Amino acid sequence: MEFHTVVIGTGFSGLGMAIQLKRDGRNDFVVLEKAHDVGGTWRDNTYPGCACDIQSHMYSFSFAQNPAWTRSFSPQPEIWDYLRGVADRYRLRDHIHFGVEVTGARWDADERRWHVTTGRGEYVARFLVAGIGALHLPNVPKLPGIERFGGEAFHSARWNHDYDLAGKRVAVVGTGASAVQFVPRIAQDVARLTLFQRTPPWIMPKPDHEMPNWAKTLFRVVPGAQRLYRDLIYWLLEARAVGFNGNPALMKLAQRVALAHLHRQVKDPELRRKLTPDYLMGCKRVLIANDYYPALTRENVEVNTGGISAVTERGVVDGNGVEHEVDVIIYGTGFHVTDAYDYLDITGVDGRDLAKEWREEGIQTHLGITVAGYPNLFFLLGPNTGLGHNSVVFMIESQIRYVSQAMALADHAGAAAVDTKESAQAEFQSDIQRKLAGGVWTRGGCRSWYLDARGVNRTIWPGFTWRYWLRTRKVDPSAFDLVA
Repeated sequence: MEFHTVVIGTGFSGLGMAIQLKRDGRNDFVVLEKAHDVGGTWRDNTYPGCACDIQSHMYSFSFAQNPAWTRSFSPQPEIWDYLRGVADRYRLRDHIHFGVEVTGARWDADERRWHVTTGRGEYVARFLVAGIGALHLPNVPKLPGIERFGGEAFHSARWNHDYDLAGKRVAVVGTGASAVQFVPRIAQDVARLTLFQRTPPWIMPKPDHEMPNWAKTLFRVVPGAQRLYRDLIYWLLEARAVGFNGNPALMKLAQRVALAHLHRQVKDPELRRKLTPDYLMGCKRVLIANDYYPALTRENVEVNTGGISAVTERGVVDGNGVEHEVDVIIYGTGFHVTDAYDYLDITGVDGRDLAKEWREEGIQTHLGITVAGYPNLFFLLGPNTGLGHNSVVFMIESQIRYVSQAMALADHAGAAAVDTKESAQAEFQSDIQRKLAGGVWTRGGCRSWYLDARGVNRTIWPGFTWRYWLRTRKVDPSAFDLVA
């Protein structure tokens, strides 16, 4: 099957790209989705309490705003409904092939085409857009002896809703964003919950609230009202970038707010000690929650900081040799992020292996979107375009516009393809790593999933998102070689 464009994934990135293609009049495209519905991470993560930590009115497409959000921070089912509604509104399902998992892609220099391999045959396309995102490969630690465990075990992203946790003894491994959300929801039902914490997160109060009916009516009937509200949220969030990128004094001010939040909710000094981070806020992902700390003060909840030395048939042995008998182990250990690219099987010009190059030389891109030696290949929400302070949907919108312009550049020049110049890529990498070197992610005194195996930040965009918007607002033809 041959198309003008193949798009991979139906999360925000893939759906956004599909909408842009339709807007451009490029209707000869297909979206490949391994699952049987749209939604990406908001389809897959169904654990109790799953919700966004960016306000809904900002964590949505600017061109498809939803005046009916029920809360300022929407729960997962509502975001998934929104994405399904977007797919229906723009009639994207006509272009989506469900149940098709991409296994690899190869650039044919003679044909000037991408050959995309899947479990259901080959797709051929002039352009290939990867909207796979970073949060789709669960990171399950290899606990010693886990194969002997006689109970249930699952990752938060693969929540087993058929398993009744009521009255069970539960071990939760990890204290990332998902654990902070699901632990309060299950703690009240289980007999015993042991939380195995390696590093405590910084947690800020969550300014969540129901959206009043008058506001929803206002957004629905008054033109521009919701856009004004969205702009206000954007600039409030954008201001946080100042602290993240080289201004530790501001982060220490935010730490005072987080510590006050901890002291208000946890009275036991020993538990507070366990929950107090020893690194600068922002070095790891900053979390927001109002119910997490209270859940940890329950009589049936224990925070264990001794590590895990082994798993037995009946439970988990901590670093002090104490066995905790449990019925179920739940991993709240996040996802493969920088190492997720190790699983790519993409072959470029002259047989270049993208995963091998990035593994051996470090991840190299231009604007997190294109890669030299891989013509007509575009990543959405790719390396160094993630955020710690604002909405990634804003970044995605900048990228789909940029991809659209790159396609138009090839068309207007009468070229078969555009290929990023090595010099443009090197300049971008040098610039972004120089900026990241002064940021809290590098200097904050912690080890996080923002960093690759070499300790280099390959995840975050440093600084303001409006600067990224400015850099991607218009394609620079000098950054590309045109392939005839």
